[in-house]
Amino acid sequence: EIAVSGNPNLQNLLILTAIKADGTRVMDYINRLDHFDGPAVGEIAVGSELFEEAYFIYKKFDLHVPAIKVLLENLGSIERAHEYATKVEEKECWSELAKAQLAGGNIKDAITSYIRADDESNRDSVIAEAKKSDSYEDLVKYLKMVRSKVKEASVDTELAYAYAKIGELGHLEEFIVSTPGINLQSVGDRCFDEGIFEASKIIFTSLSNWGRLASTLVKLTQYQAAVDAARKANSSKTWKEVCFACVEQEEYRLAQLCGLSIIVNADDLEDVSEFYQGRGKNEELIALMEAGLGLERSHMGIFTELGILYAKYKLDKLMEHLKLFSNKINIPKLIRVCEEQMHWKALSFLYVQYDEYDNAANVMMNHSPEAWEHVAFKDVAVKVSNADLFYKAITFYLDEHPLLLCDLLAVLSSRIDHSRVVDVMRKREHLPLVKPYLLSVQQSNLVAVNEAVNDLLIEEHDFEGLRNSIETYDNFDQLQLATRIEKHDIMEFRRIATLIYKKSLRWKQSMQLSVDDKLYKDAMETAAQSGEPELAEELLKGFIADGNKECFAACLYTCYDLIKPDIALQLAWMNGMTDHAMPYMIQVMRDQTSKIDLLMAERAERKKEAEKTDDDSSNSQQSNMYAQMLPPALPSPMQYQQQQQAGMYNANGYNQQQQFQQ
Repeated sequence: EIAVSGNPNLQNLLILTAIKADGTRVMDYINRLDHFDGPAVGEIAVGSELFEEAYFIYKKFDLHVPAIKVLLENLGSIERAHEYATKVEEKECWSELAKAQLAGGNIKDAITSYIRADDESNRDSVIAEAKKSDSYEDLVKYLKMVRSKVKEASVDTELAYAYAKIGELGHLEEFIVSTPGINLQSVGDRCFDEGIFEASKIIFTSLSNWGRLASTLVKLTQYQAAVDAARKANSSKTWKEVCFACVEQEEYRLAQLCGLSIIVNADDLEDVSEFYQGRGKNEELIALMEAGLGLERSHMGIFTELGILYAKYKLDKLMEHLKLFSNKINIPKLIRVCEEQMHWKALSFLYVQYDEYDNAANVMMNHSPEAWEHVAFKDVAVKVSNADLFYKAITFYLDEHPLLLCDLLAVLSSRIDHSRVVDVMRKREHLPLVKPYLLSVQQSNLVAVNEAVNDLLIEEHDFEGLRNSIETYDNFDQLQLATRIEKHDIMEFRRIATLIYKKSLRWKQSMQLSVDDKLYKDAMETAAQSGEPELAEELLKGFIADGNKECFAACLYTCYDLIKPDIALQLAWMNGMTDHAMPYMIQVMRDQTSKIDLLMAERAERKKEAEKTDDDSSNSQQSNMYAQMLPPALPSPMQYQQQQQAGMYNANGYNQQQQFQQ
């Protein structure tokens, strides 16, 4: 023992031998010997898994860091390591202890150890583990220590977030104000995502990030403040978020304020409408759209959407809206909606405003109880392009509004085929219904119209009207009409038949009808108008046969130009009617005398003209004889003077120019 006690090498050899041969004696040697190489022997002891012996070796030689490492890494005793670190109070020991505590998940003790070690080197791991274990109060303490040693924005950012997590809003606000370089946007977003809205409010306010602030205030149910923030952000996304949140919470006044800023953008209008309708807030949506009509930036989409809403939920206001703003709405879109909702009156109005008159007319006729209105239909009917709709309209009026049919036809008269209308009415047996229309278009002088009017007048026994009709409009089957009425019970119609025959130059038939009805005056006029002497003589003989002396005398005068005097005198003499023929004969004698006197006067005049012509011829011959005996005429003094001035003649009458040339 005396030899070993003073010799370090022997002590080293002794302990190493014990380590190799008998580990139970190593601890005794460590306690008894003081001059061996502690670090080297301790390392060998650790290698031989004599951890307690190694710990005591390091402890004996004040090798605190290796000692605590053995406790932590080899013996796994954090408690003994904590006691040892507390005893020695060395920062390196605390750092080692902190690492072990951190690795063991004891973040609270690890942070305390790091703070006592004044060690910030492993800050990233500490921060990560603190977040995992939600140890933000301890993390704040640690980060304050770290900030005292390093100045990094990431550290400040994490400290701000930690303040937010533990609810130290006052410290957070002061820290934000006093510390530049913090990534506040990141902190604010993280707080918002994790529901720390009060902290988010402070952060976004300091950043003047009004959009995110509005979202935060919505989460805090501070809707009025959220609206104010959204107004500053002036972002469509923000406005919609606040608006929808207000709707959900039935803050309709604030929702409308937001909505007015959204609907001025046509692209966002549909989103607002769908959101409101999806939650059954139809009245509130209508109020919003009505308020939007007065905006300076109001557009077609607002007017159209309001029309759609009226069509779906408030029909009593639809027509008024369409009439007021027909030039500001998307008509095709509203047409589809009204068709889906079966609002036929509004649909027909929209078709008219869109100049689709054919569709408008069809809607009015197909859904007449709701859509038809007489004045409006007339305005539409005259503008349709499909001619078949005219006749469909006529059938429609026949079925549903027959008393207004003539009014419709009067409007359509310039565009419809009158003959086709007559045909339709004949088939439906309602021709009398349209008599006023037929009379108004009779001036076109169409066969179908004239015949229809004539038929109606015959049925009504209106012989005066029939007479006016055939005298004014002659385009009809005259013979057919005459044949039809020549045996009519009413005499006036038979007289009209005689008139028709006269117009057709069927003089004999006309005259015979008049004679049969004892209308002798008409018969005489017919014979006189015919210009046929044979017809006049036949009528005259008929009167003689009937012994009708008065008509015989009257016929002589009426047919005066057609009856020859010798025939008239012969018939009168042979039938004892000379007295009745005498006025006629006197007239004949007077006419003959006048003609003879006229001829004699013309003869005397021609004789005078002939004598005057002979006298003029004799005087002309004497004048020609004297003219041949006179010398040639000299030029007048004026002509002579003009010739002298022109130098054309000399005193003897020769050309002076010719003399000069010679």
